[in-house]
Amino acid sequence: MRWSLIKRLVSQKTRDLHRGPVSVTQFKRRESGLWQRRFWEHQIRDDRDFETHTDYIHWNPVKHDHVGVVVDWPYSSFHRHVSKGVYPADWGGADPCVEEARCFGEPA
Repeated sequence: MRWSLIKRLVSQKTRDLHRGPVSVTQFKRRESGLWQRRFWEHQIRDDRDFETHTDYIHWNPVKHDHVGVVVDWPYSSFHRHVSKGVYPADWGGADPCVEEARCFGEPA
């Protein structure tokens, strides 16, 4: 309920700042296009859950064909994690769904 209220108030206050094309579906649902429709809130439950979500975030640029390997994405927190010894520099060099039999919460 809290996020719903926050999103509604932000949408109302910024209505004039993000005028752009709106699809028929967005118009019917009274969506502004500011918020990503498929967003879902999730509270991290434990260290393993945090690790899985961090892996998912670091793998996304490869998954969406922006880079061939994780280390090539310059905007990632992955580089900081490597410098702290959390990840090896070659992590994500192959598809982890095949290599590690996990797909970060998504179907293979």
